[in-house]
Amino acid sequence: MHHNLLFDLDQTLLDFHASEHIALKMIMERNHLVFKEEYYHFFKQVNKSLWLEFEKGNISKNELFERRFKRLFEECGCDTDGINLLNINSDFIDCMSQNGVLMTGALEFLQKIIDNVPDTRIYIITNGVTRNAMGRIASTGLKNYISNVFVSDSIGVSKPARSYFDAVKNSISEPDESYLVIGDSLSSDMLGAKNSNLASCWFMPEGDIKDKMKEYEINYIASSFDELYEIIREWALVS
Repeated sequence: MHHNLLFDLDQTLLDFHASEHIALKMIMERNHLVFKEEYYHFFKQVNKSLWLEFEKGNISKNELFERRFKRLFEECGCDTDGINLLNINSDFIDCMSQNGVLMTGALEFLQKIIDNVPDTRIYIITNGVTRNAMGRIASTGLKNYISNVFVSDSIGVSKPARSYFDAVKNSISEPDESYLVIGDSLSSDMLGAKNSNLASCWFMPEGDIKDKMKEYEINYIASSFDELYEIIREWALVS
């Protein structure tokens, strides 16, 4: 049995917001719009709310993709009639996939795990578009440290659904006690771990931490890669 670390991708190992910022600026300028930080923050807020609706099953992925750019372009004063918003979204994803940005110290952290925690395998569990995730993983060198990538787009179901984690476990084929779910999102990573009875570590926690740990049955919390490394070592000794 291995120690199977199931890492979320965005804001855990890769800086999603940095890639998003680069890509949105490129897309807006290609479409003859003036990029402003206020538009980026508006897009981020809209995107976050739409992903939450998607995780709850209230909207489809294409609805998410269309709505985020419809709302952004309208915020910029554009009439979106006649604009193919899915094509805009596809261009945006292509830009993101070519511009991955690592969280500071991520590769050194993963190498430290590989060097010092025996029988460990590192996996990526992420919601989103396959070419976006795989492109950013490749562009940052992250692929050299991981055994496999599980993208909701390819699996056909998203975190936090138990069926997503069942698909991951079926692929790895090791006992439940061999997995540790690590991520920043309560609504997908921590809830998914809870739904699947897997150990979990909430990375970069914020807000009412004690209440959230109880609500989501979180086993560990870590605010830095150094803290996370020590938690993984501790967990590996008893798992």
